[in-house]
Amino acid sequence: MGQRHSGGHNSGTEQAWSALGGDPALTERITYGGPPGLLPARLPALSLARSTVAVCALAAAELAARREGGPLPAVRVDDGAVATAFVSERHLRTDGRAPSNFAPLSRFWRTADGWVRTHANYPHHRARLLHALDLPDSAGVPDVETALAGRRAVEIEETVYAAGGLAVAARTPEEWAAHPQGAAAAAPPLLTLGPLGVDAPPRALPPLAGAPVRPAAGLRVLDLTRVIAGPVATRTLALLGADVLRIDAPQLPESQDAHSDTGFGKRSALLDLGSPAGRADFEALLARADVVVTGYRPGALDRFGLTPEELAARRPGLVVARLSAWGEDGPWGGRRGFDSLVQVATGIAAVEAEAGSASEDSQESRGGVKRSGTPGALPAQALDHGTGYLMAAAVLRALTEQSRTGGSTLATFSLARTARWLTHGLAGHDGPLTTGTETPGDALYDPADHLRETDSPAGRLRHALPPVSFAGAPATWTTPPGLCGTDAPVWREGP
Repeated sequence: MGQRHSGGHNSGTEQAWSALGGDPALTERITYGGPPGLLPARLPALSLARSTVAVCALAAAELAARREGGPLPAVRVDDGAVATAFVSERHLRTDGRAPSNFAPLSRFWRTADGWVRTHANYPHHRARLLHALDLPDSAGVPDVETALAGRRAVEIEETVYAAGGLAVAARTPEEWAAHPQGAAAAAPPLLTLGPLGVDAPPRALPPLAGAPVRPAAGLRVLDLTRVIAGPVATRTLALLGADVLRIDAPQLPESQDAHSDTGFGKRSALLDLGSPAGRADFEALLARADVVVTGYRPGALDRFGLTPEELAARRPGLVVARLSAWGEDGPWGGRRGFDSLVQVATGIAAVEAEAGSASEDSQESRGGVKRSGTPGALPAQALDHGTGYLMAAAVLRALTEQSRTGGSTLATFSLARTARWLTHGLAGHDGPLTTGTETPGDALYDPADHLRETDSPAGRLRHALPPVSFAGAPATWTTPPGLCGTDAPVWREGP
């Protein structure tokens, strides 16, 4: 389909680009197209998706222009490509097999006074959930259902978190705003991007050579992230030419399906940072790194000397991008979290509750949000994917600015802040947003147009193509994902 609107009329893009400190005039170089009404939801999920991809593509184009000394390449955002990429994990097939994205105990549960959502995809999280509920390891859905039915949602939330598991009580937007963590998440901006206070000379970025244009070529990225948001960010940096090396602890299990979705263009190694040998390997990698991206809960990496300040002190000129679920302040600042849980806590699930899902004996609503009935969800894990593209954009913008001013840079993000932007900032007013459902996409949208098949060490993969596009941009990654944790912890040879 043809062009539908320009960057100057996309407020979400302008808001995100402003948060990244970009020149507002550059958004006029963005055009948008594709079928309308994709990712239908009561909240503006498509606007979030489109805007985050747009600023990522614009930041890539800006860095390319800086390195080539030429004009800014034109940026185009296609809603079909965006919508497909935002559910990339659902489109993935390995030799025709679809992955299981949520384990049986990762779901909503009815409680005595509402709903709670648990996350038990990883074996250790499942074990901690069952331990918190005094259930045996063999317990299944009926057992958990019975254990939760007579308890209050908030009490379950606290009990499970105290045991190291993950459970969140479903709240309305108003209840989240009144919660101390909701207030903490509302205080900061969408993201922060600024100096780390460690001096370094202006970054030397040699001109790019050849086609397609990969503006991050020659840059080295240490990827200390898991699940979706952080890996989406580093998958995007790999697309744009960076040498991305993901590091995982050998004692933490990881899904090969998840890695097959987000591991394109990257390599993956196992390092035990608690061992002398693992620490020595990491320090050797850090000594040549340009970017470090972390996605563990606040404080989890501090014992290894991996705070942003310590990293930059050992490697001046570093760009550090740090992601958390709930933010670094407030009573939940140190808690684990995932997109699905953040949607539930922040009131998104209440806003997205299906029409008619309320129970017959209670139709109470507050601000148009149902107080009972099964909570809903966004049509994609949009907080994860959107934050991932924002992170990649921030890294690219930081590299551009460092080529002018030098220094070391820290960018911070949280899924809760992205949720706040979705429910408030994209609405264009100060109150929570509850809109009518968007019109579903028309018959012109075929996700197959944005899918490809690629051979990999894990098998033949059907996967989503990258949505980040500008004039001369790569259409796909140079390498498929490998087997998780099987690469050597060394950088590729080259400048």
